[in-house]
Amino acid sequence: MPAAPTTLDRSKTVAGRRAGATTEPWWIRGLLIGVTVVFLGAFLFVPLLAVFAQALSKGVAAYFHSLIDADALASIRLTLLTAAISVPASALVGVAAAWAITKFDFVGKSLLITVIDLPFTVSPVVAGLIFVLLFGRRGWLGPWLDAQGIQIIFAVPGIVLVTLFVTFPFVARELIPLMQAQGTEEEEAARVLGASGWRMFRRVTLPNIKWALLYGVILCNARAMGEFGAVSVVSGHIRGHTNTMPLHVEILYNDYEFVGAFTVASLLAMLALVTLVAKSIIEWRAARQMAAAELTGPRDELE
Repeated sequence: MPAAPTTLDRSKTVAGRRAGATTEPWWIRGLLIGVTVVFLGAFLFVPLLAVFAQALSKGVAAYFHSLIDADALASIRLTLLTAAISVPASALVGVAAAWAITKFDFVGKSLLITVIDLPFTVSPVVAGLIFVLLFGRRGWLGPWLDAQGIQIIFAVPGIVLVTLFVTFPFVARELIPLMQAQGTEEEEAARVLGASGWRMFRRVTLPNIKWALLYGVILCNARAMGEFGAVSVVSGHIRGHTNTMPLHVEILYNDYEFVGAFTVASLLAMLALVTLVAKSIIEWRAARQMAAAELTGPRDELE
């Protein structure tokens, strides 16, 4: 009976498979890497450096003065509030949708998948106009809302709603392929052993999807903080009240207040960099976990 492969043997096999996928000549690899570096430098790093250079063009004092401006602080608070509401809601809706699609068979399943992709295909400006038609004063629900003293459009609720609309697919789209690949065997086994629905989700499903869930939440948060088109339509551009950070940057730039505009833009850029770092860490942890599982392999029956 042949001996079971050791961890070292599995490591060599995995390394061999990965090496076999990169058989191009060295000059092709160098050319591809060079083109990528030049593109990133010209279209990503240089504009990013230009933002910080313009923000600090009149000194650090002017930079912090623009940052603590009342309207700037109001836009920061509104952006953080919008993200704090829309991101957890999008994560909850995404998990529920992914669970329903991957664990159950029902009529209209393909339609639900199509609807989840709808915010990716509709322009954010069109999405904002849809909400204006629904909740505006002359919209379908506008007269009733106005009679009840409820304001959606040109107020914070409208900003949260459109942000939720454009962000909710991110979590679902990260979870659905993973949960489809995992199947339902583990959940069925937990159910046979007497686990309740919540306990099954907490002890079985959630550990299996945690990295994809965090990845989707990070992408969702990045979109929530940087959304411009849909928010611009429903906000009304009221300084100190309905301007998020991207809208505040536009207003300052149009008023020729370049230092203030680039200061807020630099803050958005720093938030984006933090998002990229968090995204890279999660990707690294997920890849490391997958590699460890691949190296370990199935347990021997004798064990």
